[in-house]
Amino acid sequence: MKIDKTHAPAEQTRAHILILEARFYGDLCDELCRGAIAAIERAGASWERIAVPGALELPGAIAIAHETGLYHGYVALGCVLRGETTHYDIVSNESARGIMELTLEGLCIGNGILTCENEAQAWARAKVDDMDKGGGAAEAALTMIRFQRGMGRKAVGLDVKASS
Repeated sequence: MKIDKTHAPAEQTRAHILILEARFYGDLCDELCRGAIAAIERAGASWERIAVPGALELPGAIAIAHETGLYHGYVALGCVLRGETTHYDIVSNESARGIMELTLEGLCIGNGILTCENEAQAWARAKVDDMDKGGGAAEAALTMIRFQRGMGRKAVGLDVKASS
């Protein structure tokens, strides 16, 4: 299913984004990154790109990178294809759980880890001129950065009173 990409120009966001990719399927990751980079650059943000061994390592790598204070947000990219064992379930569930835990701590992360039945499904989701899930993950991270900043501005003038 082809997604219509015609929309208003991206909201400009001054941010530095780290793209982390699990390169088990290198060609798919390159396409996911192509979409993510395009979305980040459309928003006027900057980026760096690093690779980790697999999808299970993505949450840990994000946590380590976040400790540096160098990044405003993160884009996690990779692909997990169903195989003959339960390894698919463990990798897809645990990588998603790890990323969700980090978002609940306030990190701005776009989850672009594809979890597909086969390579054809993965390519349809990765291709920039099709579903562009890499671009979507980058846009999610940028949206959360803007949301976080907006919440900070709104909280500045609040008079917080202790409840009695």
